[in-house]
Amino acid sequence: MIDFTIETEIARPPADVFAYATDPAKLPSWQAGTVSSEVEGGGPVALGARLREVHRAPGGRELRSLVVVAAFDPPRRFDLHVVEGALPVDADLHFAPVRDGSATHLSFHAHGQPTGAMRLMEPLLARRLRRQFDADCATLKRELEGELAAGG
Repeated sequence: MIDFTIETEIARPPADVFAYATDPAKLPSWQAGTVSSEVEGGGPVALGARLREVHRAPGGRELRSLVVVAAFDPPRRFDLHVVEGALPVDADLHFAPVRDGSATHLSFHAHGQPTGAMRLMEPLLARRLRRQFDADCATLKRELEGELAAGG
């Protein structure tokens, strides 16, 4: 079972962090392996929305997945459940106000059970995913705090 949590503090209010982190068009800017993410059929991100995502695997191979928004409670919670894809690892994001609401404590929980051949590589895969999601959360922090420094 893959199961880990990454936590960070971002010097932006929860509403700003939530809006940026849950915008499919912005995912490639902070998630290194994400090529694209779009709401199936258009429309806004909402509870039950289906996201079509394309990720680039090591070696350049593109992996497609279908992800459902399993929880949507702006600006507090955003959970994703993988319905189709090579790696069934779900993500739960929690956004909590800190420092009188001027900053956000982000908790990113990844969990899932690889199947087939991926199950044999679970320990290696778990370490790799943790490193990648840790780097992605650090990039998200830099992006948002950089916007603040730039006056955005």
